Amino acid sequence: MRRSRSPVLPTDGSEHVELDLVPVELIAPRLKKVAIGSVVIGILLAVIASFFLPIVVSVVLGVVVAVPTAGSAWVGLRRRTWLNGNTIHARGGLRTKQLVVAKVITAEVQVRTARIDQISLRLYDGNSRITIALALYTKGGGRELPILSLRRLADALWTSELVPAAAIASVLVDQLKAEARDAGLGERPLYRAVELVRDAGRTPLATLTDREVATLSS
Repeated sequence: MRRSRSPVLPTDGSEHVELDLVPVELIAPRLKKVAIGSVVIGILLAVIASFFLPIVVSVVLGVVVAVPTAGSAWVGLRRRTWLNGNTIHARGGLRTKQLVVAKVITAEVQVRTARIDQISLRLYDGNSRITIALALYTKGGGRELPILSLRRLADALWTSELVPAAAIASVLVDQLKAEARDAGLGERPLYRAVELVRDAGRTPLATLTDREVATLSS
């Protein structure tokens, strides 16, 4: 379903805005320790095994133990998501996906409920699928995308002709207003999404309908 274009102007194409809910810089020290620790354990295991097994088998055993964990940590260190103008970039371990927000053909809000509740935005432009974590909530608190990130993401969504994208943009605008005035959790649209899913018994993973997204801004 398409809509007429919003008068909101897209951001400057040269502007780079981070979209990582948890900045890699915060978890980098731990990831580095995990990577180094797994390599050390792999080496020690290989050395010990070499007393009982052929060298080749010992080395393979050490690699099998060390590489998966160290590789996962390395991917975590590389992972980044950012918005540059009207294009979202998501870098993984080996490649970077790009999604043009103005061309999205699906835009969905997904809610995962558990000990830590997560609200995510899922976008698809026909070529790339990118998921952006918008907020994490625990009992009595949580973490949300900064106001600038929400504002730029909302502006980008307004450039799409897709009605669901416009509805989500409105939710993000209301969310950043709530963040700006330090509103309670019950007044924040993203948290209301969690309550909506829990009240409906649609746990642990649910994708909101267009009607449900619209109610978050009411």
